Amino acid sequence: MVNLFIRHTSASLLIQENADPDVQRDLIDALRLLAPEGGHYRHDSEGPDDMPAHIKAMVMPVSLAVPVLEGRVRLGTWQGIYVVEHRARPHTREVALQFLGSVG
Repeated sequence: MVNLFIRHTSASLLIQENADPDVQRDLIDALRLLAPEGGHYRHDSEGPDDMPAHIKAMVMPVSLAVPVLEGRVRLGTWQGIYVVEHRARPHTREVALQFLGSVG
């Protein structure tokens, strides 16, 4: 088993469909509707995308547990693991990994 944890408050981890790029675009559109940028947030010290990024991270996971067998993650046929950046401009992100289990 591998545990993944993203060490940030404005990004998330996600297991989602990895075959049709329209899925990614639709998910991004849905997140924009959930927490649109704008001047109605109190917390905006890092720009208009700051608080919307925290809201998006609030409803998405920051950690995942994924089975590993024979050195490979055991995702479903259409699944992929994503780092989801909720800020408008790119940031450097860290994902901590912890492997659990036995070798051999």
